[in-house]
Amino acid sequence: MRGLAQMGAGVVDDGERHGMLKIGDVSRRSGVGVEALRFYEKSGLLEKPSRTLSGYRVYDARVLDRLAFIKQSQALGFSLDEIRRVIEDARTGKSPCAEVREIVRRRLAELDERMRELRRYRKELSDTLEEWDEKGQAPGHVCGLIESSHVGHGAQPRKKIGKAKRTGGER
Repeated sequence: MRGLAQMGAGVVDDGERHGMLKIGDVSRRSGVGVEALRFYEKSGLLEKPSRTLSGYRVYDARVLDRLAFIKQSQALGFSLDEIRRVIEDARTGKSPCAEVREIVRRRLAELDERMRELRRYRKELSDTLEEWDEKGQAPGHVCGLIESSHVGHGAQPRKKIGKAKRTGGER
């Protein structure tokens, strides 16, 4: 007996599954990990794949185009929620282009504000270092230079924009 795959409400045998990809194949071809693929499926970024009778996920080759779209959207700074909304708009026949432009417009405004904050912070750090270079050393519990610093706690970078990752130096 030939193997069968469930296709939505129907059943397809192996001969009709030509072009279908198992999850490992999709992962290798797209560069997206298997766990991420499962997460994308659960979160609605990917259509539910067909399954074989033994439970293996099998995807139409078009999933690679969707994954390329998701990766490109992330490179442009879109969150997964934003990508999901854009995909849903397209699914329902509504053009997502106006929303996409608005998201990018907001992202640019956020980046502009972040850059202003970073310039202010850089200036404060530069002025502080100049002052410390003049002092050399200062007595204190641990380091008097830090303890006598006038840089405010709010001057440090506070939030991430887009997909930027925290580094060990940020708090």
